[in-house]
Amino acid sequence: MAESLHPLAPHSIPFFLPDADGGDQLMTTMLVGLVVAIVVLGSLYMRLHSLPERIAHGNDRMQFEIVAILALLALFTHNNLFWVAALLLAFVRLPDFVTPLGSISESLRTLARREPAARTVSGALPDDPPDAPPPDVPPPDAPASDLPRATALQAKTVAGGEPGGADSDVAKPAGPDAQTDGRS
Repeated sequence: MAESLHPLAPHSIPFFLPDADGGDQLMTTMLVGLVVAIVVLGSLYMRLHSLPERIAHGNDRMQFEIVAILALLALFTHNNLFWVAALLLAFVRLPDFVTPLGSISESLRTLARREPAARTVSGALPDDPPDAPPPDVPPPDAPASDLPRATALQAKTVAGGEPGGADSDVAKPAGPDAQTDGRS
């Protein structure tokens, strides 16, 4: 190679200068280094970016989905506020609102399937003998001091204790505080 050099050319050529055949070692090294750096840094960025999702993975499904959506918004909009919100939400344990509401709705569904117990005019259940006394249930709006008197008035009224009245089959109010139904 020394024979092909010009006599005035330096005898030691730096490695970063291209060879006479056109091969550039520095450009090839930098290209490989750039591709490796992009892959490594991109992998680290994506791993850091998915940190809220990995933290929220153990939480319930709804919270995990909200965190994942916030992380995706942060990725595509380059708005770091979404990522910070996703990270904070991943660390906070949300209370379970769905399970109690599901239990309430299931209880209401069960109650709606049951048929109400039919009562006769005397207040007894249909399976009871006709001469059975009405149940001792005071009206809900009766004061505590009037409970025995209100129960007696109700039993007397429901059982037909006021004979000869124009509306003897219609139940009358149980006490002085009871509301009327509009008929007299």
